[in-house]
Amino acid sequence: MAAPATSAPSAPPAPVAPGDLSEGGSRGPPDLPPEPKQLPELIRLKRDGGRLSDVDIRGFVRAVVDGSAHGAQIGAMLMAIRLRGMDLEETVALTRALATSGQQLEWPEAWRSQLVDKHSTGGVGDKVSLVLAPALAACGCKVPMISGRGLGHTGGTLDKLESIPGFTVIQSPEQMQGLLEQVGCCIVGQSKKLVPADGILYEARDVTATVDSLPLITASILSKKVVESLSALVVDVKFGGAAVFPSQAQAQELAEVLVGVGAGLGLRVAAALTAMNNPLGRSVGHSLEVEEALLCMDGAGPPDLRDLVTRLGGVLLWLSRQAETQDEGAARVAQTLDDGSARDRFERMLAGQGVDPGLARALCSGTPAQRRQLLPRAREQEELHAPADGTVELVQALPLARVLHELGAGRSRAGEPLRPGVGAEVLVSVGQRLRRGMPWLRVHLDAPALSAAQRRALQEALVLSDRAPFAAPSPFAELVLPPPRTMSTHTQQ
Repeated sequence: MAAPATSAPSAPPAPVAPGDLSEGGSRGPPDLPPEPKQLPELIRLKRDGGRLSDVDIRGFVRAVVDGSAHGAQIGAMLMAIRLRGMDLEETVALTRALATSGQQLEWPEAWRSQLVDKHSTGGVGDKVSLVLAPALAACGCKVPMISGRGLGHTGGTLDKLESIPGFTVIQSPEQMQGLLEQVGCCIVGQSKKLVPADGILYEARDVTATVDSLPLITASILSKKVVESLSALVVDVKFGGAAVFPSQAQAQELAEVLVGVGAGLGLRVAAALTAMNNPLGRSVGHSLEVEEALLCMDGAGPPDLRDLVTRLGGVLLWLSRQAETQDEGAARVAQTLDDGSARDRFERMLAGQGVDPGLARALCSGTPAQRRQLLPRAREQEELHAPADGTVELVQALPLARVLHELGAGRSRAGEPLRPGVGAEVLVSVGQRLRRGMPWLRVHLDAPALSAAQRRALQEALVLSDRAPFAAPSPFAELVLPPPRTMSTHTQQ
């Protein structure tokens, strides 16, 4: 977050009007509340480094929703916030105003301490939500997860789930409650009735170069979670070559703002800093990531994916007081992966959100080969081979994601159809010793073949060294916890 904003230059003192008591006279009429500021005045105030009051922020958000704010005014305010920043109180006020701009989700009082959720700032191969939501449900939580679609090179949870035939992401609040009662979790999209102001500002940020504003990121993330009436939230803040924030220090700044604003809203928020240089897991692409999520729910799959799922789940169970320690919570989440109870919840969630029950059962009980036959597949496969002997230091996630985006795994504009079978399987592990000519990547594509430029970009993503083989480190780097006073109080609904 930017440094605290300075006050706007003060206006010259107003002349004393007849009857004014400033010089001692008879008592006049009581002071009237100040007139709300007009949008140009609000924009000017923030542009000049001033501080917006709670009333100012509510007025701006109201104008965004009712359409009285022109697109140019919205863009100007976003840029003023991006350049001048917001202090903690302003960011809390903006988050609350966005959250109350539409319909609120209300749950039975008995669920109060069970409601938890997770959010990620976006990565490559990040299918944690597909595993974590049903795993938490199997631990007794209620998980009303409002997720998003892919942005740029990053994959979207909703897009991955929609690669399963029949899966429906739009669910009414009544349907969400039914899913939470019967399954314990749902993964849904943001409807136009929930946090509508955020939807408008989100689109405007994308075209006004204000995506990386800490107050705007924070308000966007937390407003959707405030609407869920959660007991606890963990935010996975990515850093590295394929993340919004390249450095851990930048990610740390966002993490601290998220935790602080959450505390200001009475919400227990923890932020995990996790590395996003390599893809998470071995698979990238919608159908392939669903397959890998199911493999994790078989008690198998890549160790880095399982590690992140269990650690984030352990934090949530501890934050919501359903486990004594984070380690105890992580062990409970791991148990749901090993005993099949998370996979059972996933099957029930699929059936509850529109997937044919027979297909849901076949997907969740089948072998990996059988699952591949049930999901969309690309027409072609192409393998790349190691250009030299060496130890795998890194598989750069960003160039890999960019090539897959070109092949149809991502969108260049809103609403563009995706190719759910397009993706890639990383056939090697970081720290593994390779011999020249060994296959290291299998690309699934609908085109006849990779172009020379695409093949070159992918080969350059493989970074080899001469050092001895080594164990790959966990992507989990650090955890930022809420202040003790937030931990010791109940969430304000």
